[in-house]
Amino acid sequence: MTPRLALRTSLVRLSVRPRSVLLLSLVPLLAVVFGVIGWLVDWRLGVDSAVYRAGALTLLQGDPLYDSNTLGTEPWWALLPFTYPPTAALMFTPLALMPIQVAWGVLTAVSVLAMALVIRIAIGSLPAPTEDGPRWWASPARSTLVFSLVLLGLEPVWRTIFLGQINLILMALVVLDVLVISARGSRWGGVLVGVAAAVKLTPLVFIGHLFVTGRRKEAFRALGTFAGLQGLMFLIIPHDAFRYWTFTLPDTGRIGPLHWAGNQSLNGLMNRLTDLAPWAGTAAYGLGAVLAIPALWLMLKFHRRGQALAALLVTAFWILLVSPVSWSHHWVWAVPLIVLLVSRLPKTTPATAWKRWLGATAVIAVFVSCVLLALPNGRSIELHWAVWEFVLGSSYILMPLVLAAVLVTRWLLRRRAARANPPAEHVDATTG
Repeated sequence: MTPRLALRTSLVRLSVRPRSVLLLSLVPLLAVVFGVIGWLVDWRLGVDSAVYRAGALTLLQGDPLYDSNTLGTEPWWALLPFTYPPTAALMFTPLALMPIQVAWGVLTAVSVLAMALVIRIAIGSLPAPTEDGPRWWASPARSTLVFSLVLLGLEPVWRTIFLGQINLILMALVVLDVLVISARGSRWGGVLVGVAAAVKLTPLVFIGHLFVTGRRKEAFRALGTFAGLQGLMFLIIPHDAFRYWTFTLPDTGRIGPLHWAGNQSLNGLMNRLTDLAPWAGTAAYGLGAVLAIPALWLMLKFHRRGQALAALLVTAFWILLVSPVSWSHHWVWAVPLIVLLVSRLPKTTPATAWKRWLGATAVIAVFVSCVLLALPNGRSIELHWAVWEFVLGSSYILMPLVLAAVLVTRWLLRRRAARANPPAEHVDATTG
């Protein structure tokens, strides 16, 4: 057996270690148990999961989803409007079978497993580790377990879990589809992206990602899945479906004040900087359109180099920037980004090691620091931040912009150096 084949065989064996699976399953199990206890003692668990469940109950009862600012089936501590497409209410119907707190526990369990799946796929999409690399990185199962536990400390992750949000699950659907199912040319490629977009509209951007990267059948399949689900809802609840697309969707204020510190999008940034100027949204979308040019260039650059994960992350962070509202818990895409950055640390020379360590440490610090919670916020205080507060309060927004600027600058400098010092032409020794 060759060394390379032996390494691959060991990786396959390590990827299914029962001990790692058992340890990883403890967190979801504890979440369900915690949810059951919360139900028995009437804890307030999962504001957003309570809204999901209420939307499902409202759909099943035949009541309108969008005609009021709250749903009649919500608990008193979660009186929020249903802001998702009507297809989301259909997807959430399993939650209607459980008490509110148990629904939160189940959703948390699925979210933790979804994050572990994303981490495992991210590790699998990276180049195989060398024989002299770190032992922990040569074990996908062990690495998945470690990352899954450590990255629970990221603010977008624990806030998603605390609120009972669905961000980790939607990310898993997209990652599984783009990096595994569509990458293998399966006839099911694109379906999960279409399903994710039917729950929240922002994953629609990944249909464009599939199309631009040459997987057009998958892109059309995703679009067809999304459109088919919308058509189904027009047949089931035509009033709600029509109202969502004509009244609810354009009403971004229904989601919450755009200038809140938690809105880490260009739209939120511009509204904070301009004191809610009427042209702030237009300026944000214009800036997002300008950023689409380098984002597309970066994404295609990574795709052509065979770095599918990096290409997908460019698309993900671009849509986080240009979306009208990107709450801090939407930034769960930091999970595969950190996996990617950490994987590159052992591949450095002493001269460049500090750069990669600095970059990885800075990204991790941004999402662990909880700086958005520490800054004064609420009651429009964000509109009167000092300069340093504006900078810290925009850390999620600045992080992908700085990373992209560094990558583009590095590639441009390398290209300039290559032009200035072209490789010497080969000279045949037999010629004079």
